[in-house]
Amino acid sequence: MYYAGGVMKRKAGLLVVCVVLASSAVAQTLSAPDNSTRSIVFGSALKPDTTALIPEGEFEEPTYRNAWGLDVLVSNDGFGLGMFYKREFTEDLSGFATFSISESKDEREVEQYNYFSGQSFTPGKLQRFLVMPLMFGVQQRLFREEIADNFRPFINIGAGPAVILSAPFTEFRTVGEVVQSQQVEFFKSLGKARTHYTAGGFIGVGANFGSERANVFGVNFRYYFTYIFGDGLPSLYKERTAGEVLATKKDFGGFFITLNVGMAY
Repeated sequence: MYYAGGVMKRKAGLLVVCVVLASSAVAQTLSAPDNSTRSIVFGSALKPDTTALIPEGEFEEPTYRNAWGLDVLVSNDGFGLGMFYKREFTEDLSGFATFSISESKDEREVEQYNYFSGQSFTPGKLQRFLVMPLMFGVQQRLFREEIADNFRPFINIGAGPAVILSAPFTEFRTVGEVVQSQQVEFFKSLGKARTHYTAGGFIGVGANFGSERANVFGVNFRYYFTYIFGDGLPSLYKERTAGEVLATKKDFGGFFITLNVGMAY
């Protein structure tokens, strides 16, 4: 019995010693630092700052100095189309060149509509006019530091030569002793057009919209000064005495709303 009991006590003691040693080993393993983790953290901490090697201004928005695009013109006389080119000299000052073709008519014209034929006509209209100015000018941006960049107001002024085309709107023919009038189709009348040269200019105010500077979208309110020297161009005739000039036109300017759409580069 004593022998068996002693053996049991030694086994129990040995078991206790093993448990203690195992617990100590586990504790040391859990408390030991992870060399791989330490090396990763240490390496990340010493990773060189590559942003410091990038030249100053690398992250700045690209500078767009040139722009070109299309103009859509609207006035009391009708519509027009044009194109523009603009070059920035500074953040506020730029120069530009524009060319456009727009319709012009006598302010005394009265357009009427024939409900039976379904066509419109203008009694007494003698000629149709197209105005083609080539303008060079400057544009000054306003309030750059006070207003957000997605709304950029400006003023502009321009001057240059202009060509005015006068094409027959009505032609006359004599049948016996009667003089008859006949309206000339648009493209046919252009083949009989005459050119007249003059000079003009405009002043305007407007704004460009949008924060994306690579795209150009704006509106410009302009007043054009375009005059024909001399007696002017025949525009209206007397219906009772067909062919006799009733009025002439000298002023081919006026107020225009211009929409600008284009791209910068």
